[in-house]
Formats: sequence, structure tokens, C-alpha cells
Amino acid sequence: MNTSAHLIFGAAMFARPNNPKVTAAAITGGLMPDISLYLLVLWSLFIVQNDPGYVFDVQYFSTQWQDIFAVDNSFVVWGGIFALGFILAGKWLRVFAASGLVHLVFDFLLHNDDARRHFWPISDWVFVSPLSYWDIDHHGALIGTLEVVVVFVMAMILLRRFGVSRMSAVIGVIALAEFAPFILFSAMN
Repeated sequence: MNTSAHLIFGAAMFARPNNPKVTAAAITGGLMPDISLYLLVLWSLFIVQNDPGYVFDVQYFSTQWQDIFAVDNSFVVWGGIFALGFILAGKWLRVFAASGLVHLVFDFLLHNDDARRHFWPISDWVFVSPLSYWDIDHHGALIGTLEVVVVFVMAMILLRRFGVSRMSAVIGVIALAEFAPFILFSAMN
């Protein structure tokens, strides 16, 4: 799923209007499994000034980048953070980890040739899903359309939950960001 969808899903499941710390944890947890990807892509595109095709066709699949992705996409790592939340009695930490785990479940189910090592460091096994959120050869058109529809519905639920507030503006921006990949990929082609 697109990162914005992960943020909306995490917020829909865990964000609470009366608890800004938990709401921030829900959104941040939904983001963190993708943070290394964003940092590496931004560095490669804008600092090193590599061609986007090289970044997404070569570097993304390189051993070095995949080793980094294995850490922040590991059920083992995120499960450890979740357990730590219980040990420390930190609700915000449990929500942060739960949102990250929800992100991983969807990535596990919706990544084909770009799948990650979700059980690192215990195993380097990669589940290659028959489904993809983006690849039309693996039902990406259908999955992508469903993603947009569900994000829109969840955003409406969140807007109702939070009413008129700063959080409503944040939710609106995140929901609109769901269309950013379509715009970026169209611009790169």
C-alpha cells in the first residue's frame, strides 16, 4: 500500500481525539516501516542526483538497500517494540508498534517482486505475494482502486471522529497524499 494508506489505516484503528500522544503514535507507527525507503530515495535522487529509473530499478533491489529494509520491515523487530510497550506500560508505544505491525501485515500481503524479509533477523525468507498494490501484472489495478476507496472511507470516518480540528486538516492532507504516487510516476514516465 502507499504510505498515506498506512497512515490512514493506523489512524483509523488507533487514533483517539482525546489522546494526542496516542494519535501521534498511531500515525508515526504507520509511517516508520517506510522511513528508510524515503530517506534512501531522497538521498539518491536529490543529493547524489541519480536517475529515478536507476533508483527504483537497481538501488531499490540492491542487497544494501534490502538489508536496511529488512530491519524496519521486520515482524520480529516490531513485535519486540510492541512487547516493550507492555513491559514499560506505555500505551503510546503499544499503539506505535501496533500501527507499524498493521503496516507490515498489508505489505506482507501486497508486495510481489518488491517483497521484504519480514522475519529478519530470524530468517531471510521472503513471501512473494500473488497480489500487488501497484503492479498491474499482479492485480495492482484492482488492489490500488480498492485502496483508494478504503482510504477515502476511512478518512471520512476519521474526519467525523475528530470533527473540526487541526487533526482534520492532517487527515485531509494524508488522504490527498494517496494520489501523490500517481502524479509522481506519471511525471517520471
